[in-house]
Amino acid sequence: MTESGVIRTLTLQCKEEKLKFNPYRYTFIDKASSFSSSSSSSFSSNGRDSSYDYIVIGGGTAGCPLAATLSRNFSVLVLERGGVPFTNANVSFLRNFHIGLADTSASSASQAFVSTDGVYNARARVLGGGSCINAGFYSRADAAFVKRAGWDEKLVKESYPWVEREIVHQPKLTLWQKALRDSLLEVGVRPFNGFTYDHVSGTKIGGTIFDRFGRRHTAAELLAYANPQKLRVLIYATVQKIVFDTSGARPRVTGVIFKDEKGNQHQALLSNRKGSEVILSSGAMGSPQMLMLSGIGPKKELQRLKIPLVLENEHVGKGMADNPMNTILVPSKQPIEQSLIQTVGITKMGVYVEASTGFGQSPTSIHTHYGIMSDKNELFSTIPAKQRTPEATQAYITRNKFQLHEAFNGSFILEKLAYPISRGHLSLVNTNVDDNPSVTFNYFKHPVDLQRCVEAIRLVSKVVTSKRFLNYTQCDKQNVHKMLSLSVKANINLRPKQVNDTRSMAQFCKDTVVTIWHYHGGCLVGKVVSPDLKVLGVDRLRVIDGSTFKESPGTNPQATVMMMGRYMGVKILRERLGNKAGV
Repeated sequence: MTESGVIRTLTLQCKEEKLKFNPYRYTFIDKASSFSSSSSSSFSSNGRDSSYDYIVIGGGTAGCPLAATLSRNFSVLVLERGGVPFTNANVSFLRNFHIGLADTSASSASQAFVSTDGVYNARARVLGGGSCINAGFYSRADAAFVKRAGWDEKLVKESYPWVEREIVHQPKLTLWQKALRDSLLEVGVRPFNGFTYDHVSGTKIGGTIFDRFGRRHTAAELLAYANPQKLRVLIYATVQKIVFDTSGARPRVTGVIFKDEKGNQHQALLSNRKGSEVILSSGAMGSPQMLMLSGIGPKKELQRLKIPLVLENEHVGKGMADNPMNTILVPSKQPIEQSLIQTVGITKMGVYVEASTGFGQSPTSIHTHYGIMSDKNELFSTIPAKQRTPEATQAYITRNKFQLHEAFNGSFILEKLAYPISRGHLSLVNTNVDDNPSVTFNYFKHPVDLQRCVEAIRLVSKVVTSKRFLNYTQCDKQNVHKMLSLSVKANINLRPKQVNDTRSMAQFCKDTVVTIWHYHGGCLVGKVVSPDLKVLGVDRLRVIDGSTFKESPGTNPQATVMMMGRYMGVKILRERLGNKAGV
């Protein structure tokens, strides 16, 4: 063949490969507007209608492994309000971690909100859920958590590896993370447990969902385990409400109504077969919100918004908690390599110490919208208008301009408070599911939480002034209060500050509290759902996600939330099919 012929052949092959490229990766993923009775009939459970054995609301950290597992034996429809992560650079690469969170555009994988406490936060809006926007750290829950949850320990131990085989990696430690490891050991956070997924006291290296090339692997990739003949995943499918038949003794779920990306509404029907269920996996913000929008929740709350009452339950949206996090900004004379969480100190006082390094932002790489005086801005719609003062507005604009550039050469050493006693609540702002509900976490409302934070800051102060740490940063042993002052002045939340009172550790905790995105609750076991996560008082409805947790599992919850999706999927199949489940 001539050279020109070879070129033509290669060109044709390249064109064919482009034609084969699927941005959704899996053949069972499509846009919500593709849904119709005729197109869904091939997924029928009985060959006569277009119903599904399971409808999963939310293709997130729990929803993806759950759906993949259930599809091994039954027809499953997943309705995900966001897009796919596979072609989203802000999701896919470690270097863009901060950009994904800073993007407040309508198409972002991260939907920003601010709690009434004045703390910035985010919820996922993408297939794969929180695993697409988090810092990637992977660590299992401790044995005591599993026991308190009443889970089958044998099945739990089988379910974690199912996740790990597909998406979890051992990190290559950066020099900064090594310095943190050595410093934690120096100040007494011992022993060193090496690399492990297990939750054990001392200092350890955990897993990560970023591979050695810095590419993120999310819960969406667990769909690779699915039976493609029985699974359908619709993206940009925003569920409006769950539909009930209330003619009997108990409300009975019959399906859901959802909106596609063009604004058209559809109804997906649940099969009449015994055991079929709608499963809410929309997270600690989305699941209690959806229950209330569907008529399950506090009676006064639903009456206020003229939502027809299906079942009164005063506990929906209650028991919300967020693990408070405080950080110390540590400068360095050394060039800093980007890293997210790799090393963690697990203390016996219930405090976890971690670090991230080397993240800055470019003004050309982020879509940011500053109209915070407007009630239409989703970021501030939950903040009372009287708090949107001109001073707060200017501070916000100044702060965000500041954050678009490298503020300093260094890192954040952070401490997370495990098992906070302080509790809050969630309520609806309106009946628009696209809008964030209002949430209050009541950080440090309980004095024990505040005292534990003070002890944690003292520990972190020892870490950053330890000999091993100073050897790495090549900085003089700075006055800790200067570091604390730098952190307070960083203006990382909307809470009132006592800038000149950094000698009070308690005040520092209050002034600099931020989230680590591990909020949970709102559909607690025994209050909203049964131990097997079925919604109390209605038939054919479960909640399987972090909204059922009274506490956040382990140092970082994503490992356990993904495991939970697999675990519950297997349990449901075995309850329904016994030994025939084959999982």
